[in-house]
Amino acid sequence: MSRLFDTLFETAKRCIECAEPETKVALTRETFDALREGLLSLDGAGVRPDPIGAPGRPAKPRLVMPRDVPQRGLGTDEGRAALVHAVAHIEFNAINLAWDAVYRFRGMPDDYYRDWVSVAHDESRHFSMLSARLAQLGHAYGDFDAHNGLWEMAMKTAHWCLARMALVPRVLEARGLDATPGMIARLRTVGDDATADILEVILREEVPHVAAGTRWFRWCCQREGRDPDATFAELLREYVPTGLRGPFNLEARRAAGFDDAELERLAIA
Repeated sequence: MSRLFDTLFETAKRCIECAEPETKVALTRETFDALREGLLSLDGAGVRPDPIGAPGRPAKPRLVMPRDVPQRGLGTDEGRAALVHAVAHIEFNAINLAWDAVYRFRGMPDDYYRDWVSVAHDESRHFSMLSARLAQLGHAYGDFDAHNGLWEMAMKTAHWCLARMALVPRVLEARGLDATPGMIARLRTVGDDATADILEVILREEVPHVAAGTRWFRWCCQREGRDPDATFAELLREYVPTGLRGPFNLEARRAAGFDDAELERLAIA
């Protein structure tokens, strides 16, 4: 349990390092509640974080290259379980990414830390919902291979909060805004309303997560005297040289803070 006068950074590190999924979820919920109740200090912003190579995670799923993750159709329980597992893996990584954003980047406004603790809390709830659905389908987290792309981008942007805010929420997580409506439609076509309903909740709640990335990316740009649109385009060229592939959920991206110039650039990409 968190103790009065623990710092948020100490508890964030405990959450990142925890390898057991259910315990990580419980620690995340506890830390969210403790911060909301004023039981955690935000002191220590001037202390350098310890290096974080890999977050705590269970021995399974086995991590493979993205191209080696098998693609399964949604016409069978096994195929639907594989899809649920893939999304659960994204949400598990998203818990670690949110805590890493809290722990790694010091000297940000208090609202920055509150935002990312709230994101971690949401992601942990999403993971629990998906884990329960996996159990209904006769599986558990770890039963299928997965890839490590989200955390690899976290490592590439570990040196610079501005790049992290641009490339993890506004690129990788925004892809979920684009891809999820199609998944929901396909699931409803095959009669899996239970999974589709969960993805509807996740899609709705991911919009403010991407919006938090937008908000703090632009805050970082202002602090550094950079133009946000030009900087975002520059970061895409450097880190995503193959470009972003559509179709794009322009309505959700607009709700998440993408401006007209960014959306026009996506539309013609």
